[in-house]
Amino acid sequence: MKAVVVGAGPAGIRAVEQLVRAGVTPIWIDEAPDGGGRITQRPPAGFSRGASALYGADSGRARRLHATLDALKPRTDWRPDTLVWNIRPEDRVLHTLTNGAAQDEVQYDALILCTGAMDRVLPLPGWTLPGVTSLGGAQVALKSQGVGVGANPVLIGTGPLLWLTALQYAKAGAKPAAVLDTTDLLTKARFGAGMLWNLPTLLRGMGLYAQLKLRGVKLYEDITPLAIEGVNGVTAVHWRDAAWKEHVTPCDAVAMGWGLKPEAQLADLAGVPFDYDGTQQNWVPRKDAAGRSPVAGVYLAGDGAGIGGVDVAELGGARAALALLADAHLPSDMALTHHLDGRLRTERRFRAALEQAFPYPARLAARMDDSTSVCRCEVITAGELRRAAAADAPEMNRAKAFSRVGMGRCQGRLCGTPAAAVLARELQVEVPEVGRLRGQPPVKPVPLQQVD
Repeated sequence: MKAVVVGAGPAGIRAVEQLVRAGVTPIWIDEAPDGGGRITQRPPAGFSRGASALYGADSGRARRLHATLDALKPRTDWRPDTLVWNIRPEDRVLHTLTNGAAQDEVQYDALILCTGAMDRVLPLPGWTLPGVTSLGGAQVALKSQGVGVGANPVLIGTGPLLWLTALQYAKAGAKPAAVLDTTDLLTKARFGAGMLWNLPTLLRGMGLYAQLKLRGVKLYEDITPLAIEGVNGVTAVHWRDAAWKEHVTPCDAVAMGWGLKPEAQLADLAGVPFDYDGTQQNWVPRKDAAGRSPVAGVYLAGDGAGIGGVDVAELGGARAALALLADAHLPSDMALTHHLDGRLRTERRFRAALEQAFPYPARLAARMDDSTSVCRCEVITAGELRRAAAADAPEMNRAKAFSRVGMGRCQGRLCGTPAAAVLARELQVEVPEVGRLRGQPPVKPVPLQQVD
């Protein structure tokens, strides 16, 4: 059996671990120069900051994952620096590039997609200025390059990643000018009981908040971001507090993010259907509790299969591999299977509460000013998108044809969520009714000379 695992983050590492344990030698593909994923992203050789400084409370996890990664590489067909840019599901074939050069087609009998996630953003006036990045981008700068996006950044968004990134920057020597949270305290408290399903993670999140307070970082809740100011770069953030008072906070960079969204383009190309998860406010590829998709031979795990966090990624990666082994009539650990099923049920309850406690502010996206750029790749404004709705664009792909929203190099990864909120409000329907932008090959830009 030819098994292929795409992704070498926490989900991919645990999936490969189970396959190798069963005697399978998978092809293991990752786009990065080395594995580890994003939350436990491995720094380049010679990097001076230690694991404790880089990963904080996740340093132990990072060490374990990196050790497992290194032990598994010689027992797999390890292919780093490799982009899967297309899937032909009818032939069970992957198209790949390694270091920008086309490779032979990769055939598979079974495929586990562990493609991870990316930040979900809220377009604001000024969000295309130099110095504005996502929370995840700000983290990557620290972990993989040893630099910050700014010495006095403002961090905007909601969720634990907002606090984590702020604390990482404070520990690295930066002085965050402010941490601006769009969620009010009452909403967080309302769903706090549900987060008791994972008490260690809840306490760790509370610890992040407490450490920021102890360091004197200014934290504001229930805010409305109005604009990012500057001409040739970021100089300030204009925002409004819960009492409707406006503020301008000087800064030299902005990092923003409102939770995560699955990187699910490859699942789309593999023919996996999608469903709208109203709790996460995300479109997610369809799978069962074990990670099986409706497409025979295709399995899904990690945040690319629906946002669950690093614990769920590790559990789900192992569970998807066990499902693959069972379906192939190969030896699989039934005791471990039952253990993973129980853990995943518990984690799903925790994640549902977390998503509701830190929701994506779709109302703000839906009401953005006509002049605000929604699609930064094609420079399409909210007003242009609303005019597309008026010209009979009842769903996202029709709006894309009329306005070019989502037609740029990111293929709607950034603009898809806020654009759907704008379109739905203009059409006076719910967000699921306007659908989603369909994935298209190549999933990321590739050199023309490398594509037949």
